[in-house]
Amino acid sequence: MNWARHWRLILSLAIPSIVSFAMQTLSGTLNLIIVGGLGATVIAIVGVSNIIMYNAWALFSGIGHTVNYLVAQNYGAHDMKKGIERTSVALTVTAGMSLVILLAGLLFAGDILRLVGGEASSGLAAGGEYLEIRFFAMACGILNFVFHGFFRGIGDTKTPMLLSLVSNLLMVTFTYAWTYGKLGFAEYGLPGAGWAFFLGEAVGLLGCLYFYFIRLHRKYETRSRILGWNRTEAALILKESGKLGAQEFALSISMLLFTLFVAVLGEEALAANEVALNVMSLGFMPAFAFGATATILVGQRIGEGKPMEARRLGTDTAVLGSIFLLAVGTVEFFLAEPIARIYTKDPFVYEMAGELIMISAFLQLFDGLLNFFAGGLRGTGDTSFLLVTSLIMGFAVFVPLSYLSIFVLEWGNVGAWVSLYSFLVLFGLTVMFRFYRTNWMQVKVKEAGAAAGH
Repeated sequence: MNWARHWRLILSLAIPSIVSFAMQTLSGTLNLIIVGGLGATVIAIVGVSNIIMYNAWALFSGIGHTVNYLVAQNYGAHDMKKGIERTSVALTVTAGMSLVILLAGLLFAGDILRLVGGEASSGLAAGGEYLEIRFFAMACGILNFVFHGFFRGIGDTKTPMLLSLVSNLLMVTFTYAWTYGKLGFAEYGLPGAGWAFFLGEAVGLLGCLYFYFIRLHRKYETRSRILGWNRTEAALILKESGKLGAQEFALSISMLLFTLFVAVLGEEALAANEVALNVMSLGFMPAFAFGATATILVGQRIGEGKPMEARRLGTDTAVLGSIFLLAVGTVEFFLAEPIARIYTKDPFVYEMAGELIMISAFLQLFDGLLNFFAGGLRGTGDTSFLLVTSLIMGFAVFVPLSYLSIFVLEWGNVGAWVSLYSFLVLFGLTVMFRFYRTNWMQVKVKEAGAAAGH
């Protein structure tokens, strides 16, 4: 039966991605717990640095997403010569971006920390050094994301999973070792935690270089173009990555504004919000993984000239991803408060967090629909729609609704999350509608100087 074959294929791609994303989330949590022993000021600095890094990543992430869907289409079309050429151009562009990030870290890390963190960053001189090292790690990280985009484009989600496991295990281990002087190493405090991030990303980059230029060379001649430049392909990649990067950045900024609004409600309300968001990341991970799977499968089938099979695989991916989210949501709904108690002993915080988790448990299905069908649309190359919709939904719906519910209607944390999920429901349904209203028979492989039809 087709559905059984499709589901096996989808799971073979999605499960390694779930493991990869889960490891990244877990390592971030463990790193924060480890450095938390240095005190509240350090926690504040790490939190501010994470916000800065997330927004920087969002801004530069578009090129990895672009390589992912373009290579998937070229792979499906059996034109990997073009896929390698495009990846080479993308690596050249990203290498330039990495230099910009390195310079930003060297010259402006302290100023950026003071600007974003305000008084929270003023109590620890090592904060600027920590953020500077995080910029160095980010310079490696955006190159890793391009390589991961290539691997996923050819249907290989196991290599990114393996590299993520190694990278994040190193980060956690050496955060502990270098922060506190354990396992026979010297004690470096907070900068040691920064160097652990850099080590993980650098080793991940070495792994990417090995798999791409050595393991895959025989099959795809990857060393034929280590760094390359084709003007028309560069224009396409810059245009597409600009749109996808701006889309991610718009969402990250709107989420940052939402968090700042919630912070006005007080420390306990903000703590409950952060606990609930951390728990809901259990649902975000399969949503991201199945969204990435949709990009791979839709892009490859478009390349093969099988648009209706692409549509069917996108649908099957959404169905299977929704089943995962409903299973996770059921557990979260019935165990909301006990789960929240794991994070805090403060009754107000865990009761409020439990209420937010219950609100989110099944509504997160719409966040899933957003990721599943946005992933499918990326596979078709419909990036302009995703950018415009993200801007409208983020700044004309989400931010105003959050402001209204918190500052005008004074609904507190619950009102904030009602606005969050109103935004996700509307966004998810809009993207799903676009997916099914697409004229699939007109969708073609994205070519430089030409637009795919929708």
